[in-house]
Amino acid sequence: MGDVPLIDLGGLWKDPARRSAVIKDIANACHRFGFFQIVNHGICQTVMDEALHAVSSFFDLPTEEKMKYMSNDVREPVRYVTSLKDGIDRTQFWRATLKHYAHPLGHWPENPPHYREKMGKFSAQTRKVTVELMEAITEGLGLGPSYLTSKMEAGMQMMAVHCYPPCPNPEMALGLPPHSDHTCLTIVLQSSPGLQIMDPDDCTWKSIPKTPGALQVHVGVHLEVLSNGLYKSVVHRAVLNSERTRISIASLHSLGMDETMEPAKELVGAHGKKYRGSCLRDFLNFLATNNSGEGSSFINTLKINP
Repeated sequence: MGDVPLIDLGGLWKDPARRSAVIKDIANACHRFGFFQIVNHGICQTVMDEALHAVSSFFDLPTEEKMKYMSNDVREPVRYVTSLKDGIDRTQFWRATLKHYAHPLGHWPENPPHYREKMGKFSAQTRKVTVELMEAITEGLGLGPSYLTSKMEAGMQMMAVHCYPPCPNPEMALGLPPHSDHTCLTIVLQSSPGLQIMDPDDCTWKSIPKTPGALQVHVGVHLEVLSNGLYKSVVHRAVLNSERTRISIASLHSLGMDETMEPAKELVGAHGKKYRGSCLRDFLNFLATNNSGEGSSFINTLKINP
C-alpha cells in the first residue's frame, strides 16, 4: 500500500533541520488516513521480537492457565477473552485476546515467567515513543510540543495482544471487526500482515504490509476529539489466513482514567466544539453496557450535532 505514509522518526531527534518536515508529514498522515507507519523509532528489533515471542508463549499455555484470566468485565486489569468457538455464529470472529494495563500500574499474567520482563521492556519503550509522537502531533496542530506531555506521561497504557490462529475459511470470518480505538494513539506491532484500514476517501479496505522494523500508528477517538475533527480516528480490522498464526501487540495510550479530553480551545474557531469531552472511564462504562462498544460507536455519542 504505497500511499500510506512510512515516516522516518530519526528526523525528529537527530536532525533539527528535518524536524519541521517530519512534523508536517505526521500531520498530513493524521489528516489523510488517521494512520501511518514509523521506522527509526528507537525500539530495537530484539525488543520487538522478544515481545512477540512472550505473547506467543502466553497463547501456547494450557487452556486452564489462560482461563484463570477469563472475564467479561471490561474493568478487570488482566483479562483473557476468546471468540474461538465450535458451531456457526451469525458473525464469526477468530481470535484470542489478552488485555492488561502496563502503566501507571502494571498488571501482568503470572505465566509465562518471562512475559513481564519482555513485555515490560517493550511497553516502556513504546510509551516513550508515544509521548514523543504526541509532542510532534500537538506541535503540528499549533498547540506546542508540551501541550499534553505531562498528561500523557501520567496516562493509561493498556496492552491488547491478539492471537489469530490459521482459519480454515478465512473469507467467512474476521479476526477483529471494523472499529476505531478509544485512545489518543495506538501503536501496533504485528508478526505478519493482516491489518487493514479503511481509506476515508473511498471507504475501501487497504492492507498494511509488514515492513521490517516498522510499527503502525493509529489515531484514536480522543485525538479526533482534541483536534475538533481535523484528524479522524482510523477504522480498521484484522483479516485472517489459512496458513499461519498471526500475533499482534496493540499498545493503547490514553490520558488518565478520569482525565477529560476535550477539543482544544485553540482549534474550536467560529464553528464551535464538534465533540463533547470524555475520559477513559466513560468509554469503559459505555463498553460495559453496549453490545458493540467499539470506539467507532463511542465517537458517535460524543459528536455535537451542528
